[in-house]
Amino acid sequence: MKTNNVNFDDLTFTFTETRSMYVAKCKLGQDWNTGELVPYGNISISPASTVLNYGQGLFEGMKAYKTDDERILLFRPEMNAERAAKGCLRLSMPEISKTIFMEAIQKVVNDNSDYIPPTEKGALYIRPIIFGSAEGLGVAPSTEYTFIVYCSPVGPYFKGGLSPIKLIVSTNYHRAPLKGTGGVKAIGNYVPGMLPSGNAKREGFAEIIYLDAAEEQYVEEVGAANFFAIKEGKIITPELTGSILPGITRDSIIHIAQEKLGMAVEERRISIDEVMTADEVFCAGTAAIISPIGSIKYKNKEHLFSKGNVGEITRELYDILTGIQFGTDNDPFNWILEL
Repeated sequence: MKTNNVNFDDLTFTFTETRSMYVAKCKLGQDWNTGELVPYGNISISPASTVLNYGQGLFEGMKAYKTDDERILLFRPEMNAERAAKGCLRLSMPEISKTIFMEAIQKVVNDNSDYIPPTEKGALYIRPIIFGSAEGLGVAPSTEYTFIVYCSPVGPYFKGGLSPIKLIVSTNYHRAPLKGTGGVKAIGNYVPGMLPSGNAKREGFAEIIYLDAAEEQYVEEVGAANFFAIKEGKIITPELTGSILPGITRDSIIHIAQEKLGMAVEERRISIDEVMTADEVFCAGTAAIISPIGSIKYKNKEHLFSKGNVGEITRELYDILTGIQFGTDNDPFNWILEL
């Protein structure tokens, strides 16, 4: 049996091999078969598989946390199951059942529980992936599908924890068009962002802000995270038009802002010009949780937010959200699943 010799003090947001993974199969037109835990390792796949040739696949991302008293917590995993099931239908794959999805997550986390770092040092990142695994030369759905869940201990997505990051607006690239697959965690959505993101990082920025593909005026996402602005006591976030991923952290922030802070939340289009007049801005996602944005560069001009510091409301949202996720505060929304 593989043993854990990971140094939790040196964790970054990179992959570390763990003990086991979950694997299940499904034939087109049939229900998913219950899978099993197997040792983590490489898989065999045909060069003609639809995932390799046509990108028929999706993934999810979630985290498990370990409290000081050794409890293991998952944050809203049912929403990941629901989003994965909807994504399967959009990508012409058999809908993954909530029962199998949840069973897989719990088995993988329990079997690799010693890889969960203390909360102050990181979390166990869980990666479910579903893809067409049978060969097929024509552009058509695969005849067989594979569901795999693996995990890895990780540190912070952005270095420095809750510290402001610098972003730059992309005027040369778009993330996703309307009526495409931007609202699905399709594997093909992410590779186009590697080039602009890499360019931005070489220039000293943490990530890219993408504008809409139609008018190039309205903010859509920050790399692989949802965008928020705080202006005149209200929270504004881009509405879900189909080109923006319905983030679980995004949904959680909306609930916390409305029900815990009593703030008005507007889900609507927000122009990059309006963003520059905001009081605070931040991005949010499973990997990053909440990352305050200290500055945005757009058309060779750099605008500073909250004097380059963490905004007061941003910090309050972060404290409430992580208090629930880490198990240090009450969970008024029943979002936590304790294993």
